[in-house]
Amino acid sequence: MELTTVWFIIIAFLWTSYFFLEGFDFGVGMLLPVLGRDDVERRVVINTIGPVWDGNEVWFVVAGAAMFAAFPEWYATLFSGFYLPLLFILLALIVRGVAFEYRGKRDEPRWRARWDKAIFWGSLIPAFLWGVVFANIVRGVPLDADHEFTGTLAGLLNPYALLGGLTTMILFVLHGAVFLALKTSGDIRTQARRVAGVAAVAAVAAGGSFLLITQLEHGKPVTWLTAGGAAAGLVLAAAANGRGREGWAFIGTGTAIMLAVATLFTALFPDVMPSTLGAASGLTTENAASTPYTLTIMTWVALVFTPIVMIYQGWSYWVFRKRIGTSHIPARKPEQVG
Repeated sequence: MELTTVWFIIIAFLWTSYFFLEGFDFGVGMLLPVLGRDDVERRVVINTIGPVWDGNEVWFVVAGAAMFAAFPEWYATLFSGFYLPLLFILLALIVRGVAFEYRGKRDEPRWRARWDKAIFWGSLIPAFLWGVVFANIVRGVPLDADHEFTGTLAGLLNPYALLGGLTTMILFVLHGAVFLALKTSGDIRTQARRVAGVAAVAAVAAGGSFLLITQLEHGKPVTWLTAGGAAAGLVLAAAANGRGREGWAFIGTGTAIMLAVATLFTALFPDVMPSTLGAASGLTTENAASTPYTLTIMTWVALVFTPIVMIYQGWSYWVFRKRIGTSHIPARKPEQVG
């Protein structure tokens, strides 16, 4: 297998891991005003992801860095052509991170309410725009002979891309609701299961439509398997949630997300940025890649450090595996965070 193909697979794995982990983070943030009826309940909701949300974002940083090093042409075209959507994503992530850290710095309702809104919008905007971005990558964008993006922002907001954004947003809400049901106790757990039941119906409708269109217009024979597996994951999540089996429901939503991302990357390969102006103008794993020497060094680095990151992150989830509820929230002190 060529190193360019290896690194396409590695980058697909990094993005899949990011969406799987950050997906429930985004979902929890979007559900904060829904499931947090008072400050104590909102603190419970936030504390379910408090120990892990920043670690989950590491996968985004690594995925971006891997694209820059392995496929610099892809990175340059993507971040220049999709400048505004990616800028909004980065700004939202920054505001969201600040909100997590500063929400508990003052014991004032208005102060906390402002940061709660920042967490909500800082979760919703990336959840929607990531779907828009990746749908456009698969669909193709206007690239000239120099691989320069010649389209407009309005062109990126096409119906297929908007459906992709709606799909990721709803899917992350479902993933977050199931995660909250898995991590909490009491009323929040009950309400999270109810929200997950509603979100599952919406996710099947939006996600099924998006994957079917993707398969019919851009898919390959093998992607029928991944798309079908994603749909089966959603059905499993809905059934397990209805029976109160949160662990199986989380496996179902996680499977749906991972196989949906696998469908997009498999449909894309060997292109990395198709051009709607002609195949010759598009970027592939060959004409967008770094030198073989660079890819060889990167491969050895990935073989050493990727398992370390995965083991450490797995350990952090194991340490914070227990459920939490309102009874676990101590009386607020002005200097407390969360």
